[in-house]
Amino acid sequence: MRPGEPWGEPVRLGPDVRVVEVAGDDADLAAATRTVADDPAVLLRFAPSPGSDLARALGLPVGGPPPGPDRTLAACDLLDLAGGGAAVNAVVLGVAPDRLHARHRRHRVTVEVDGRAVGDGRASTVVVASGQFLRGADLVPRGHPGDGRIEVQVYALNPSQRRAMRARLAGGDHVPHPRIAQATGRRVVVRWDRGERPIEVDGRPQGRTGGIEVTVRPGAARVLL
Repeated sequence: MRPGEPWGEPVRLGPDVRVVEVAGDDADLAAATRTVADDPAVLLRFAPSPGSDLARALGLPVGGPPPGPDRTLAACDLLDLAGGGAAVNAVVLGVAPDRLHARHRRHRVTVEVDGRAVGDGRASTVVVASGQFLRGADLVPRGHPGDGRIEVQVYALNPSQRRAMRARLAGGDHVPHPRIAQATGRRVVVRWDRGERPIEVDGRPQGRTGGIEVTVRPGAARVLL
Protein backbone atom coordinates (compact mmCIF):
# COMPACT_ATOMS: atom_id res chain seq x y z
CA MET A 1 0.00 0.00 0.00
CA ARG A 2 1.31 3.45 -0.96
CA PRO A 3 0.40 6.96 0.21
CA GLY A 4 -2.84 8.12 -1.34
CA GLU A 5 -4.16 4.65 -2.11
CA PRO A 6 -7.65 3.82 -0.78
CA TRP A 7 -7.66 2.01 2.52
CA GLY A 8 -10.57 0.29 4.19
CA GLU A 9 -13.72 -1.29 2.85
CA PRO A 10 -17.42 -0.91 3.62
CA VAL A 11 -18.80 -3.46 6.03
CA ARG A 12 -22.32 -4.04 7.32
CA LEU A 13 -22.70 -5.58 10.74
CA GLY A 14 -24.85 -8.68 10.89
CA PRO A 15 -25.52 -11.79 12.95
CA ASP A 16 -22.44 -13.54 11.58
CA VAL A 17 -20.14 -10.78 12.88
CA ARG A 18 -19.09 -10.29 16.49
CA VAL A 19 -18.01 -6.81 17.54
CA VAL A 20 -15.60 -6.44 20.45
CA GLU A 21 -15.58 -3.06 22.15
CA VAL A 22 -12.11 -1.78 23.08
CA ALA A 23 -11.55 1.43 25.03
CA GLY A 24 -8.19 2.89 25.94
CA ASP A 25 -4.84 3.45 24.31
CA ASP A 26 -2.86 1.62 21.62
CA ALA A 27 -1.58 -0.97 24.09
CA ASP A 28 -5.16 -1.85 25.03
CA LEU A 29 -6.03 -2.32 21.36
CA ALA A 30 -2.95 -4.51 20.83
CA ALA A 31 -3.88 -6.73 23.78
CA ALA A 32 -7.42 -7.16 22.48
CA THR A 33 -6.17 -7.89 18.97
CA ARG A 34 -3.92 -10.71 20.17
CA THR A 35 -6.93 -12.58 21.54
CA VAL A 36 -9.05 -12.36 18.36
CA ALA A 37 -6.47 -12.02 15.56
CA ASP A 38 -7.14 -15.53 14.21
CA ASP A 39 -10.91 -15.11 14.02
CA PRO A 40 -11.95 -13.18 10.87
CA ALA A 41 -15.55 -12.94 12.14
CA VAL A 42 -14.49 -10.64 15.00
CA LEU A 43 -14.28 -6.88 14.45
CA LEU A 44 -12.97 -4.28 16.89
CA ARG A 45 -14.78 -1.05 17.69
CA PHE A 46 -12.06 1.15 19.18
CA ALA A 47 -12.90 4.03 21.51
CA PRO A 48 -9.44 5.62 21.80
CA SER A 49 -8.13 7.63 24.69
CA PRO A 50 -6.44 10.98 23.90
CA GLY A 51 -3.02 9.32 23.93
CA SER A 52 -3.70 6.92 21.05
CA ASP A 53 -1.26 7.49 18.18
CA LEU A 54 -2.98 4.88 16.02
CA ALA A 55 -6.25 6.80 16.33
CA ARG A 56 -4.47 9.87 14.97
CA ALA A 57 -3.30 7.88 11.94
CA LEU A 58 -6.79 6.45 11.39
CA GLY A 59 -8.56 9.77 11.90
CA LEU A 60 -10.60 8.30 14.76
CA PRO A 61 -12.06 10.83 17.21
CA VAL A 62 -11.60 10.30 20.93
CA GLY A 63 -14.42 8.05 22.09
CA GLY A 64 -14.63 6.14 18.83
CA PRO A 65 -17.39 5.92 16.19
CA PRO A 66 -21.11 6.21 17.05
CA PRO A 67 -23.18 2.98 17.00
CA GLY A 68 -24.80 1.82 13.79
CA PRO A 69 -24.76 -1.05 11.24
CA ASP A 70 -22.75 0.54 8.41
CA ARG A 71 -19.04 1.11 8.88
CA THR A 72 -15.69 1.11 7.14
CA LEU A 73 -13.33 -1.68 8.07
CA ALA A 74 -9.61 -0.86 8.32
CA ALA A 75 -7.29 -3.85 8.58
CA CYS A 76 -4.35 -2.71 10.72
CA ASP A 77 -1.13 -4.60 11.23
CA LEU A 78 -0.04 -6.20 14.48
CA LEU A 79 3.58 -6.33 15.61
CA ASP A 80 4.26 -9.65 17.34
CA LEU A 81 7.05 -9.60 19.91
CA ALA A 82 8.93 -12.87 20.34
CA GLY A 83 8.37 -14.24 23.82
CA GLY A 84 5.01 -12.55 24.19
CA GLY A 85 3.49 -9.14 23.74
CA ALA A 86 2.28 -7.14 20.77
CA ALA A 87 1.96 -3.61 19.45
CA VAL A 88 -0.23 -1.83 16.93
CA ASN A 89 1.88 1.30 16.60
CA ALA A 90 5.52 1.28 17.70
CA VAL A 91 8.22 -0.33 19.80
CA VAL A 92 11.07 1.95 20.91
CA LEU A 93 14.33 0.59 22.29
CA GLY A 94 16.77 2.90 24.06
CA VAL A 95 15.81 6.54 24.55
CA ALA A 96 12.76 7.63 22.57
CA PRO A 97 13.57 10.31 19.94
CA ASP A 98 11.29 12.93 21.53
CA ARG A 99 13.17 12.48 24.82
CA LEU A 100 16.67 12.20 23.44
CA HIS A 101 19.11 14.80 24.82
CA ALA A 102 22.84 15.44 24.61
CA ARG A 103 23.49 13.62 27.90
CA HIS A 104 22.25 10.26 26.66
CA ARG A 105 24.92 7.77 25.66
CA ARG A 106 25.13 5.62 22.58
CA HIS A 107 25.67 1.87 22.86
CA ARG A 108 26.71 -0.76 20.37
CA VAL A 109 23.69 -2.41 18.78
CA THR A 110 23.03 -4.80 15.92
CA VAL A 111 19.83 -4.37 13.89
CA GLU A 112 18.73 -6.83 11.21
CA VAL A 113 15.72 -6.40 8.92
CA ASP A 114 14.71 -9.54 7.01
CA GLY A 115 18.20 -10.91 7.65
CA ARG A 116 20.16 -7.92 6.35
CA ALA A 117 22.16 -5.62 8.63
CA VAL A 118 20.82 -2.09 9.04
CA GLY A 119 22.76 -0.92 12.05
CA ASP A 120 25.92 -2.40 13.53
CA GLY A 121 27.46 0.37 15.53
CA ARG A 122 26.74 2.73 18.40
CA ALA A 123 23.23 4.14 18.65
CA SER A 124 20.97 5.66 21.28
CA THR A 125 17.65 4.54 19.85
CA VAL A 126 15.98 1.96 17.65
CA VAL A 127 12.40 2.51 16.48
CA VAL A 128 10.36 -0.44 15.18
CA ALA A 129 7.00 0.82 13.92
CA SER A 130 3.94 -0.05 11.92
CA GLY A 131 2.32 3.34 12.56
CA GLN A 132 3.38 6.91 11.91
CA PHE A 133 3.11 8.94 15.13
CA LEU A 134 4.64 8.89 18.59
CA ARG A 135 3.03 11.08 21.24
CA GLY A 136 1.63 13.14 18.37
CA ALA A 137 4.97 13.69 16.62
CA ASP A 138 5.35 12.56 13.00
CA LEU A 139 8.07 10.09 13.92
CA VAL A 140 7.81 7.79 10.89
CA PRO A 141 6.48 9.87 7.99
CA ARG A 142 6.35 6.90 5.62
CA GLY A 143 4.71 4.62 8.21
CA HIS A 144 1.27 3.20 7.44
CA PRO A 145 -0.57 0.98 9.93
CA GLY A 146 -2.07 -1.18 7.18
CA ASP A 147 0.67 -1.76 4.59
CA GLY A 148 1.99 -5.04 6.03
CA ARG A 149 5.46 -3.57 6.62
CA ILE A 150 7.64 -2.67 9.59
CA GLU A 151 9.50 0.63 9.47
CA VAL A 152 12.83 0.78 11.29
CA GLN A 153 14.92 3.79 12.36
CA VAL A 154 18.33 3.58 14.04
CA TYR A 155 19.46 6.83 15.72
CA ALA A 156 23.24 7.36 15.84
CA LEU A 157 23.08 11.15 16.20
CA ASN A 158 25.92 13.02 17.84
CA PRO A 159 24.92 14.81 21.07
CA SER A 160 25.13 18.19 19.32
CA GLN A 161 22.60 17.09 16.66
CA ARG A 162 19.80 15.96 18.96
CA ARG A 163 18.18 19.27 19.84
CA ALA A 164 17.66 20.15 16.19
CA MET A 165 16.27 16.67 15.55
CA ARG A 166 13.70 17.06 18.31
CA ALA A 167 12.62 20.42 16.93
CA ARG A 168 11.85 18.78 13.56
CA LEU A 169 9.97 15.76 14.90
CA ALA A 170 6.52 17.34 14.93
CA GLY A 171 6.44 17.78 11.16
CA GLY A 172 8.46 14.68 10.25
CA ASP A 173 11.35 16.77 8.91
CA HIS A 174 13.97 14.96 11.03
CA VAL A 175 14.37 12.38 8.27
CA PRO A 176 16.14 11.73 6.02
CA HIS A 177 19.29 12.27 8.07
CA PRO A 178 22.74 10.75 7.52
CA ARG A 179 22.85 9.54 11.13
CA ILE A 180 19.33 8.06 11.20
CA ALA A 181 19.41 4.78 9.29
CA GLN A 182 16.06 3.68 7.84
CA ALA A 183 14.80 0.36 6.52
CA THR A 184 11.57 -1.53 5.97
CA GLY A 185 10.71 -5.22 6.13
CA ARG A 186 8.66 -7.89 7.86
CA ARG A 187 10.97 -9.23 10.58
CA VAL A 188 13.31 -7.19 12.77
CA VAL A 189 15.93 -8.38 15.26
CA VAL A 190 17.61 -5.91 17.64
CA ARG A 191 20.47 -6.90 19.94
CA TRP A 192 22.37 -4.60 22.31
CA ASP A 193 26.00 -5.68 22.60
CA ARG A 194 26.20 -5.28 26.38
CA GLY A 195 23.63 -4.79 29.07
CA GLU A 196 19.96 -3.89 28.78
CA ARG A 197 18.28 -0.71 27.55
CA PRO A 198 14.82 0.77 28.13
CA ILE A 199 11.94 -0.39 25.97
CA GLU A 200 8.50 1.08 25.43
CA VAL A 201 5.68 -0.69 23.61
CA ASP A 202 2.85 1.43 22.19
CA GLY A 203 3.90 4.31 24.43
CA ARG A 204 4.08 2.30 27.66
CA PRO A 205 7.43 1.68 29.41
CA GLN A 206 8.18 -2.05 29.65
CA GLY A 207 11.36 -2.08 31.71
CA ARG A 208 14.65 -2.95 30.06
CA THR A 209 15.80 -5.52 27.52
CA GLY A 210 18.96 -6.77 25.84
CA GLY A 211 17.15 -7.15 22.54
CA ILE A 212 13.98 -8.12 20.78
CA GLU A 213 12.58 -9.87 17.72
CA VAL A 214 9.50 -8.40 16.01
CA THR A 215 7.45 -9.78 13.13
CA VAL A 216 4.47 -8.17 11.43
CA ARG A 217 1.10 -9.86 11.18
CA PRO A 218 -0.62 -7.98 8.32
CA GLY A 219 -4.21 -6.92 8.82
CA ALA A 220 -4.65 -8.71 12.16
CA ALA A 221 -6.43 -5.77 13.83
CA ARG A 222 -9.77 -5.34 12.05
CA VAL A 223 -10.91 -1.94 13.27
CA LEU A 224 -14.30 -0.35 12.55
CA LEU A 225 -14.12 3.30 11.55
